[in-house]
Amino acid sequence: MNRRLALRDRRVAVGLTILLLLSVIAALAPALSPYDPLLQNDVVRERFQAPLSGAHGFHWLGTDQLGRDLLSRIIYGARISLSVGLLAVAVSLILGSLIGFAAAAAGGVMETFLMALTDVALMFPRIVLLLALVSLWRPSLTLVVLALGFTGWMGIARLARAEAHSILARPFIEAARSAGLPTTRLMWRHVVPNALAPLLVATALGIGNAITLEAGLAFLGLGVPAPAPSWGNMISAGRDVLVNAPWIATFPGLAIVLAVMGCNLLADGLQHALNPQASR
Repeated sequence: MNRRLALRDRRVAVGLTILLLLSVIAALAPALSPYDPLLQNDVVRERFQAPLSGAHGFHWLGTDQLGRDLLSRIIYGARISLSVGLLAVAVSLILGSLIGFAAAAAGGVMETFLMALTDVALMFPRIVLLLALVSLWRPSLTLVVLALGFTGWMGIARLARAEAHSILARPFIEAARSAGLPTTRLMWRHVVPNALAPLLVATALGIGNAITLEAGLAFLGLGVPAPAPSWGNMISAGRDVLVNAPWIATFPGLAIVLAVMGCNLLADGLQHALNPQASR
């Protein structure tokens, strides 16, 4: 991948800026949050305060139905939503890469078996698998991460296998084999580093997809359980008062849109750098 071209691409710059900004906000949540995200004082008096309201303490984005400061909950929610996206994609990337590279390295019956296993997993809609897994156990952050991770590795496995086969067909691989380099070392030193670029693109897209799926599960009541603030369960909490207090669901939704947009811009820029015609 042309690193200089990738860094000069505006989409990569904007996408990285958005994701870094959200990461910094999540890391500095205790310092940036004006209130405790779980604080409930006088619920009757402080609930449903509009944005920029100073009737009972100033709230930039208003309060929810329990009188909790919405800005504070969005800031702390960035920790959970971004963590879910990153950890779930990490699980998918590790599992999918291992299966894909192992299939390409083994070949023969083992490759056929691993790819058949991948195809069988792809036959089931991901949302159905997620609902089945999450509904069997009590919802928690760990369960959501594992459910998203173990239902998102199939595409990465197919991509890793295809890239590995493409690299294994190149002349320098034949030279390395002629020099007596073992298959395991050959994969680790030559195939994996050269196949990382398209996997990075898939990772960037996967983070945004995982954040969206977590929000969808939370909207159905199967995501990270309350009172822990995540953008998904905040949208779910605001759906019943969307007409009277639209800010409760709108601002967390905008946060999700911003995070997914950053991931998509980053992936588009990296894909542009991978295209030889774009380099010219």
